[in-house]
Amino acid sequence: MTSPLIRVGTASWTDPSLIQCKRFYPPGCTSAEGRLRYYADKFPLVEVDSSYYALPSARNAHAWVERTPDDFAFNLKAFRLFTGHQTPAKALPKDVQQALAGHFAAKKNLYYKDTPAEIRDLLWHRFESAVRPLRDAGKLRALHFQFAPWVTRSARAKDHILECQQRLAGYHLAVEFRHRSWFEGEAAGDTLGFERTHDLTHVVVDEPQGFENSIPTVWAVTSPKLAILRLHGRNAATWNIGGEAASDRFNYDYSDAELGELVAPLRETASLAGETHAIFNNNYGDQGQRNASTLQALLDEA
Repeated sequence: MTSPLIRVGTASWTDPSLIQCKRFYPPGCTSAEGRLRYYADKFPLVEVDSSYYALPSARNAHAWVERTPDDFAFNLKAFRLFTGHQTPAKALPKDVQQALAGHFAAKKNLYYKDTPAEIRDLLWHRFESAVRPLRDAGKLRALHFQFAPWVTRSARAKDHILECQQRLAGYHLAVEFRHRSWFEGEAAGDTLGFERTHDLTHVVVDEPQGFENSIPTVWAVTSPKLAILRLHGRNAATWNIGGEAASDRFNYDYSDAELGELVAPLRETASLAGETHAIFNNNYGDQGQRNASTLQALLDEA
């Protein structure tokens, strides 16, 4: 394992593409419990991505606590509705679907701005209750808010981020933007200043460049608690493909040389934050797990 100041892991340990490739988990390791225990023996950190697609459950959170070592760390993605994404009825709890039957009779998706106040309150309460076991066990480092590509830099967007933070008082939030307006020209200083003022972790990204829904790699620490590097791969050809499995977008195998170039900035970042995470989201087959293992080894050597 690397120094606790820098934790390396992947986004999900149960991605369908990872399971199907049969190269990471040993034969016979097919249960949810077995897979998490095996993963946690290899890495000190994981990002939960299932909580983006549907509200997490306290039952699962308790199980994750029990199946991982005491010093294991989780980051957990925020539910899609909270981050400005379109949310279909099937992503919502049954009782909420029924309460919003009129809305879904007319529209395919729900957006946060169109959600009734009482439903917002209910969903925030259920989300917080579900993630609380991880926090109470000391294993939750951040709730990861990856905002929709159409969430552009604006006063309204900043107000929403602060609402998310207020709704989750007592939790640490990490913010990942996916529209270039947040870091174009002088906007970068304003964005980082906003995050510093409100103790939000700026998520450094490694991803294809030249698109409206991509931002540059900006190495900056905005919270003394935690810094995060999130690696999406560098496959520009698949960055905006549609109608394919999610993992196909991130089909990229980092070379050892590319990973080696990350060691110095990661070490510099770790000198400024209490804890630093490097999370591989190139979740095509076992690419993320192999690349994470290589980066771990390179950091250990350094």
